[in-house]
Formats: sequence, structure tokens, C-alpha cells
Amino acid sequence: MATPQTLLQLLQTRTIVDCDTMDVECPKALGPFVDCTSNQAIAYFQLQKTPPDALKLKETLSLLRSPEIPDAELAVEIAMVSLQLEISKYVTGFVHVQVNPYYSYSSSKIISNSHRIVKIFQTLDKTFDTKRICIKIPSTWEGLLACRTLEASSPPIATLATTLFTLEQAALAGRFVDPFVAQALALCLDFQNYYKANAVSTQVLPASLTSTDEVMALAGVHHITIAPSLLQLLASMPATEIPPSVFDGLRLEPGTFPLLSFVQDEAAYRIAFTRSGNGEGERKLR
Repeated sequence: MATPQTLLQLLQTRTIVDCDTMDVECPKALGPFVDCTSNQAIAYFQLQKTPPDALKLKETLSLLRSPEIPDAELAVEIAMVSLQLEISKYVTGFVHVQVNPYYSYSSSKIISNSHRIVKIFQTLDKTFDTKRICIKIPSTWEGLLACRTLEASSPPIATLATTLFTLEQAALAGRFVDPFVAQALALCLDFQNYYKANAVSTQVLPASLTSTDEVMALAGVHHITIAPSLLQLLASMPATEIPPSVFDGLRLEPGTFPLLSFVQDEAAYRIAFTRSGNGEGERKLR
């Protein structure tokens, strides 16, 4: 293996690197990347730069229109999926699409929205492998239950639980978790150690990073998703000095992270979540 020449290359030797964008030029110019993550804000700004094909949007809307879903909401979902289908050509793993945040406190609406997003992918491109779709879901109690339901469905739908602040939330999540790293980089280490200690397959995928130092401090995390501006900086910075990471040199002590189980006990979960971190997780989630 060639010696890494840039910080981005160095990071890729320790962590799976994803791009946090809906701009196809990013993976084309700076890739290869594995996953492509997104949210409504990213979609909003990208769609102002590259509006969707009006005719295709109208045709798809007519095929999927439902009295239960406003046309405007469905049109936004179609536009987001269209962007991710284009990017899927330049990444090798999942393309992530977020459910409507207004559904955060309804498991049934989240599940319905997730299946609708998959159907939009199938309608726009019948050849697309739906196993590459990952649904991004807020980490409320209802959202976490939806994650578990979708992951257990047939066929399973991959999920990423976002806005995580506590280990209690992480214990209920599905395929991926997206910790709120601005609160504490150590959260990512705690979550990853918890999954390792308990042989849980969920992977940690932090986002919303604000500097190259913050990115490199997480070298060693399962996945990391990075905005184009930071990817460009990392690709331009020589790997002459290896920045420290919270994952460096730490060993997992037996019994440090006992298995938490709240699946059948909403009351116990809510009490534990409220107490965790003196209630900061619950305050921030709301």
C-alpha cells in the first residue's frame, strides 16, 4: 500500500470516509467515497443550484400521487432521491435520504415515509439496487423503534439514527448512528466501544464536523461523513504530521459497557434517557 500523501488519504487508512453532500461534483473530484449522506438542508441548497428535471418530476409525481401526502412534500422527496441516484454512480455504498422531520414522533409515519422513499427510487430507476438505500431517522423513541422495524422488515431497509446524544439512544439504533459530535468527540468512542463490547453490528457515523482537527480527532471511527469544503482541505494538506485521535491507544476494559435493553420497555428507556447527562440529551433532542 502506498504511503498516504494527504490527510484525506491518511484518514482513509483508518476510517471509511463518506461525503456529506448532494453535489455530484464532490465525489467525482475528490472520491472515491463509500456512502453519501444528506438531509433536507443539504437538499434545499443543492436544488437551488441544480433544479430537478421539471418534466420527470411531474411524471413521477403523477405516478406516486396520494391523497394522504401533499404534492409539495412528495415533490421534495422525488427531488432528493433524484440527486442521490446521480451521486450513487460515484460512491460504492449507501445513499442516505432523510425522512420528513415532522414525523419524528410517529413510528407509523416514519415507516410509511421510508417505504415511500424506497418506492421513489424504484420508480425513478427500476435497475437501482434498493439494498443501497439508507433511511436517516431522528433518534426519538418513535424513530428508534421505526429503525428497528425497518431493519427487521423483509426485505430489510437500512437505517441511520441521527441526532444522538446518549448511549441509551445508541443502544436502540439500527445499521448506523450519527452522534452529535459538537457535544463531545468522546461520544463516538463510547458508542463504538459499546457496540464492540456487546458484539453489536451497528456502526458509528459522525457528521456535522466543523474543522480538519475535529475530523482527524475521529480517525479510527467506523465511518465518517465530511462536507465538501473540509474534504477539499484534507485533500490539500500533507500528511507530514499525524494529528492525535480520541481512538489512539485506548483499550476496552471488560465490563465497561454493559448491554442496555429497552426494546420492550418504553418507560425504562424514557427514564434512563431523561437522567442521562442530567437531561441534556432530551433537552437538545426537542
